[in-house]
Amino acid sequence: MDWIILVLAGLFEIGWAVGLKFTDGFTRPWPSVGTGIAMFISFGLLSVALKTLPLGTAYTVWTGIGAIGTVLVGIALFGESAAASRLACMGLIMAGIVGLKLVTPTGVQQPQTVAAEPEASNR
Repeated sequence: MDWIILVLAGLFEIGWAVGLKFTDGFTRPWPSVGTGIAMFISFGLLSVALKTLPLGTAYTVWTGIGAIGTVLVGIALFGESAAASRLACMGLIMAGIVGLKLVTPTGVQQPQTVAAEPEASNR
């Protein structure tokens, strides 16, 4: 379930990254609101996924999904280049994401908090 949450967080990252294009520097109210909501959801889902996934892996996967998705939306909606070199670079990012998923253990140990030691009484 943690990986599904992380993928959803990545999809919302695509949403806010693309939304930034439509905000016109946050001068257009509705695109700005939508972008802000997508940011909030994306970060919120990422924080939930971080409860069980390692930080480095989760963050890399999240940004990778956002990067690849944003490039694909740029190609589809904004006529950006779909040159073979760009697609090959996206393939390298995807290989890194899949590789991290494959080598990451299913659970993660949470940081240990150090309890305060009782002070020795002076007798």
